[in-house]
Amino acid sequence: MYETAEKIERAILVGISLPHDEWPLEESLSELESLVSTAGAQTVGSLTQKLDKPNPRTFVGKGKVEEIHQLVNALDGDLVVFDSELTPTQQANLEKELKGVKIIDRTALILDIFALHATTREGRLQVQLAQNHYLLPRLRGMWAHLAGNRMGGGVGSRFGEGESQLEVDRRIVRKRIDSLTAELDKVDTARATQRKARASSQVFRLALAGYTNAGKSSLLNRLTDADVLAYDQLFATLDATTRRLELPDGRTMTITDTVGFIQKLPHTLVESFKSTLDEVREADLILHVVDAAAEQRDAHMQAVLEVLEEVGAHTVAQLVVLNKSDLLSSRQREVLAKRYPEAVLFSSLDGTGTEELFAAIARFADAARQRIRVLIPFNKGALVRMAHEETTILTEEYTEDGTVLEFYATPELAAHFADYFL
Repeated sequence: MYETAEKIERAILVGISLPHDEWPLEESLSELESLVSTAGAQTVGSLTQKLDKPNPRTFVGKGKVEEIHQLVNALDGDLVVFDSELTPTQQANLEKELKGVKIIDRTALILDIFALHATTREGRLQVQLAQNHYLLPRLRGMWAHLAGNRMGGGVGSRFGEGESQLEVDRRIVRKRIDSLTAELDKVDTARATQRKARASSQVFRLALAGYTNAGKSSLLNRLTDADVLAYDQLFATLDATTRRLELPDGRTMTITDTVGFIQKLPHTLVESFKSTLDEVREADLILHVVDAAAEQRDAHMQAVLEVLEEVGAHTVAQLVVLNKSDLLSSRQREVLAKRYPEAVLFSSLDGTGTEELFAAIARFADAARQRIRVLIPFNKGALVRMAHEETTILTEEYTEDGTVLEFYATPELAAHFADYFL
């Protein structure tokens, strides 16, 4: 018996150009093609249209819908992917017009990729919650479409099995949303306890943020000798990974890798991944990792800043890391260094810029924590224990008068030792 390979879906991409779009349509469709490839399908064609605003009924104009139908037939397409999120009404109408062809939008595609890459229990719960939030408002269109096919539409098609089944499905989805939310609340409580423990330990906390495929996991591996899987594809990392980072001066920190961002990132995903993104909001310093060689570098940076603001992390200190600098010419590196003087040019591939990155991180840590040297009397052993538990001891010496310690401390921690400064 011969095994037959699974059929690869053939996708037609559809995008519209609006007057105030921040991204060129060609670039947005190129990214959509990458998303389609990541999801396991093959792009065989695309159609675009310039509009003042999306058509409320079918997103694109009536004539363009017919063009899509003709292109699907000509290229043997079985999947049409729209570059923006469709309303439930638009999706239902398009499914009627383009019979037999699967219609999805950018949001559904991203959700599908997240479902493909979710490996931990928390990641799967977060994706399922986002999927159910996306599905709920679309149930009416799905059942109206089915009922219309069965009953012919018009008078008499507004009641009956389809509508009752719609209410049943809505209850099922709402119940599932409540159940997933409750499970995620438990996970969030556990994660919050871990974050609180790291915060109370006074250990400086770094978080990686950046556009998807900017190289955050590769950077984490380079800095910490970790073994985090790093793929050259979109949304390879969904689950927050925290590792120990030691600076050359002996200071120990934590560094957390998080999910990548993207333009038009679905709001339901941002909400569902709240506990993961809390790692970014509660960090002491965000390393904003940027693919320095990307054509849309500046747009990528802006998209990340917008998501950081949405999750309330825009007030956290940021250090821009221009990754993949090995792909740039010396002239391009000079231009970037002048344009972003506070940024660090870095290469996860060969380690170029590691020393500079460590030095920059140390400067931020120094600004948040002061290096102190104290002489603690022997009858104040509780302070010695506090220093060991809540910071990294740089030097420790026993004298006739007590214990001499040197360490970095936040202003709050340093206040406990104010009477014993040397």
